[in-house]
Amino acid sequence: MLTVQEIMETIKMVQEEHLDIRTITMGISLRDCADADPRAACDKIYEKITRLAGNLVPVGESIAREYGLPIVNKRISVTPISIVAECSRADHYMLFAETMDRAAAEVGVNFIGGFSALVHKGTTGGDSKLLATIPAALAGTERVCASVNVATTKAGINMDAVALMGRVIKDTAGRTADRDGLGCAKLVVFANVPEDNPFMAGAFHGVGEPEVVINVGISGPGVVKRAVERLNGADFGALAETIKKTAFKITRMGELVGRAAAERLGMPFGIVDISLAPTPAVGDSVAEILEAMGLERCGTHGTTAALALLNDAVKKGGAMASSYVGGLSGAFIPVSEDAGMIRAVEENALHLDKLEAMTCVCSVGLDMIAVPGDTSAETISAIIADEMAIGVINQKTTAVRIIPAPGKKVGDYVEFGGLLGRAPVMRVHPFSSNVFIARGGRIPAPIHSLSN
Repeated sequence: MLTVQEIMETIKMVQEEHLDIRTITMGISLRDCADADPRAACDKIYEKITRLAGNLVPVGESIAREYGLPIVNKRISVTPISIVAECSRADHYMLFAETMDRAAAEVGVNFIGGFSALVHKGTTGGDSKLLATIPAALAGTERVCASVNVATTKAGINMDAVALMGRVIKDTAGRTADRDGLGCAKLVVFANVPEDNPFMAGAFHGVGEPEVVINVGISGPGVVKRAVERLNGADFGALAETIKKTAFKITRMGELVGRAAAERLGMPFGIVDISLAPTPAVGDSVAEILEAMGLERCGTHGTTAALALLNDAVKKGGAMASSYVGGLSGAFIPVSEDAGMIRAVEENALHLDKLEAMTCVCSVGLDMIAVPGDTSAETISAIIADEMAIGVINQKTTAVRIIPAPGKKVGDYVEFGGLLGRAPVMRVHPFSSNVFIARGGRIPAPIHSLSN
C-alpha cells in the first residue's frame, strides 16, 4: 500500500524530475503460428498480435491518466522470428517483418521487437535467412526492431556471426542513408541476452516465457540526479544509500503500473526492468548523475568507479522493492539519447575506449554510438567482439548498437529525433582488425563457464 508521503514524492518526481514509465511491453509467444506456408504463418501472426495487444495502448493511456504518471511507450515483443519462420518454405523473411510492422501499426504501438536470432553457438537455416533479411527489413519497415545474440558465457563467442553482423550493420546503414543510417538504431548485437527485456531495440519474447506477459521498463535519471545533488559533500556510503532508496521508490511505481496493466488486460505480470533510461531532455541524463557525484565531466578519470556505484545501488534498491526485477536493470549509457553524454563527447572528455571501459560495470554496452560512414565492416565486427568478450568474461549482458553514419565524418552529427536524439560521430582506431576477424570460428567459453 502506498502512503500519502510516497504519493506526494511521486508527484514531485513527475512534475520536476522527469520521472516516467518508459515502456509497457507485451510479450507474445508466436510458437503456435509456425506454418510451412509463409503466408498462412503471417496471417496467424497478425491475428494473434492484434487480438492480444488490441487494448494495450488504451489501457496504458487510461492508467497514465488515473495515476498521473507518464507512460511514454507501449510496445510488443515476440518470439524470435528465426524460430517461428524456420519451418516455412520462405526463401527470406521480409513478409514476416512486414506483417509485424502492419500488426504494430494496427494496435498503435511505437515499436515491435523480435525480428531476432540466437546464434551464439552456430546458425540454423532459419537463422541464416533472418540475418540476411535484417537490412531490408529494417529499411522497409517503421516499427520493427531486430536483435542477434552472438555470445554467451556458456558457449563463448561465435566469431563467424560477429563477422557477419559487421556486414549486416554496414548494409543496413547504406539502405537507410537518407535517414543517417536510422536502420542501425533498431538493431542490437548481444552477449548473454535476457529473454524478458522490455526495452527496444533488443526486446524479444524468450522461449522460456509464458504465452503472453506484461513487462515494464522504468526510467528516472532525473530523480536520481536530484537526490545526488542534495548530498553535497556526503561520503560514498551515504551516496549509495540515497541512490538505493531512490531506486526503491521508482521501482515501486513501475511494479504498480505493470500489475495494473496486467490485471486490466487479463494477463500475467512478468518483470519490472529498473534500468535508468536517459532521454535527450535536459536534466534526464545518466552522465549528469555521474557529474553530480563530483566529476567535472563524464569520461574523466573516476567515471567508471562512479558508474559502478550507481549501477550497483540501483540494482540493490530495485531488488528490495520487487521480487520480480528482470530484463537488463541498472544504468544505460547511450550517447545519442543522453544530453550529458553528447556534451562529454563534444568537449573531448569521452571517447569510444572510455565508453568500452564503462560497459564493464553498466547494464548494457556500447549503445547508440555513431561512427564515420567509411568505417569498415571488419572494424565494426572488432568493436562488437571486444564488447562480447566483456560480457562473456564478466558473466553479464553486453550489447552493441552502432551506426556507421553514411557520408559522415568525425565531428558531424546524426539526427534521429524523438527519444533516439542526435549523436556526434565518434572516432575509431585507424588500424586494421581485418586479419583477426577473418579467422572465423568460435572463441571458446571461459574456464568459469564450467560451473555445473
